[in-house]
Amino acid sequence: MARTRTRPDPEPRRPRTVLLVLLLAAVALISVDLSGAGSPARTVAATVLGPLESGAHRLLSPFGVEVFATRDRLREENAALAEDNARLRGLVATSGIDRARLAEYDRLAQYADAAGLETVTAHVVGVGPAQTFRRTVTLDAGTARGVRRDMTVLGADGLVGRVVSATRTNAVVLLLVDADSVVGARVGGDHELGMVRGDGSLSGAGRLTLEVLDRQAVPEKGGTIVSWGSRNGVPYIAGVPIGRVEKVVESPRDETAEVTVAPFVDFSALDAVSVVVGARAGS
Repeated sequence: MARTRTRPDPEPRRPRTVLLVLLLAAVALISVDLSGAGSPARTVAATVLGPLESGAHRLLSPFGVEVFATRDRLREENAALAEDNARLRGLVATSGIDRARLAEYDRLAQYADAAGLETVTAHVVGVGPAQTFRRTVTLDAGTARGVRRDMTVLGADGLVGRVVSATRTNAVVLLLVDADSVVGARVGGDHELGMVRGDGSLSGAGRLTLEVLDRQAVPEKGGTIVSWGSRNGVPYIAGVPIGRVEKVVESPRDETAEVTVAPFVDFSALDAVSVVVGARAGS
């Protein structure tokens, strides 16, 4: 019995053959295109080979032709996305600082409104060198904005210091904690008078020393210290919070008391401040 030979199925070869034909058709179309835009040959070729060109496009797309064509565009988009991500990360990192600064602005504005003060808001842009033994900061506001020497400088929590010099664009402030700073103060509800001196420290451990003028008037622990005020408010206006009595050490023998005051202002983290440039009309 003769064995019947089975012929291979030609079907699997068809896609390869069709692809080859389409590629040749595309080359032919390009050649015809070079012959001129209005030639009859080009018109016939476009009519006959147009569908073949579309088919070739569909067949070649899965093989990555479009991917190579758009690689530069994707690279540009990725670079743009990376830049946006970096910008967003920067915004997140500074959002806490911005919120804290806005809160300071609000508190400064509320205090100025309540006290009827005309103020100029400024930012600390520099700190005096420690080797000068003077605790100063530089502000980004000067005479061009009405800031002058011997003006009171306020923080959101209380008294910061006074302006000791000013240029058109900047001002230098002597801080309350400077060892050479002496500020008249009132103590507690009895408003006893005293003098407050700094210890030269900018850290959170920095303290003020209060000397009460009446040695018989010993302030109580926890009492609030406010500024006494100078004539015409120069260099200090009256009633600005300075700090709280933290410790009282009495000496009956000398009839004196050593009073330590914790300042309300954190001088190691100064940012936004207000310079009192005058009083509002009607205040």
